[in-house]
Amino acid sequence: MKQLLAEYDLACGQLEVVEKEISTVLERIPFAKSILAIKGISVISLAGILGEAGDLSGFVHGNALLLHAGFNLAEASYGKWTGQMKISKRGRSRLRRFLFMTTMSLVMNNSEYQAMHAYNVQVKKMKKMRSIMKLCGKLARILVGMARSGKAYIPHKTLPLLQVVEA
Repeated sequence: MKQLLAEYDLACGQLEVVEKEISTVLERIPFAKSILAIKGISVISLAGILGEAGDLSGFVHGNALLLHAGFNLAEASYGKWTGQMKISKRGRSRLRRFLFMTTMSLVMNNSEYQAMHAYNVQVKKMKKMRSIMKLCGKLARILVGMARSGKAYIPHKTLPLLQVVEA
């Protein structure tokens, strides 16, 4: 039992050291501080996104980041037969995972994302996973926009106009 506790303490100490190293590296990135100001985005998730995607200001639009991650839509078709539209998954799987997990964290912790998810599910009658995927796209566009412009996160600008009028 004592050995197990010692191993646990060692692992926690190593994790703290790694998180401090990641924080010091993120401090050197100009737009990272403004992105970390968004409630629900952690140091680890931002580091994972930046590690897989590289410099976000190099992307022309958030949709280019989605394409890089493999979140673009593709249709299975052959001749006259057309199949369903699905996510292509032809991209970086870890970037997809980090975008998805960050979006889930935002839906749990950020009031704007909670409102958008509730609006998509209740008013637009979307399935929950489709709403999450739509919010992944929104997150990608916000991240690239913030990286390119250097501006801070403005919460009321994330909500669609219909939701702003209703609120």
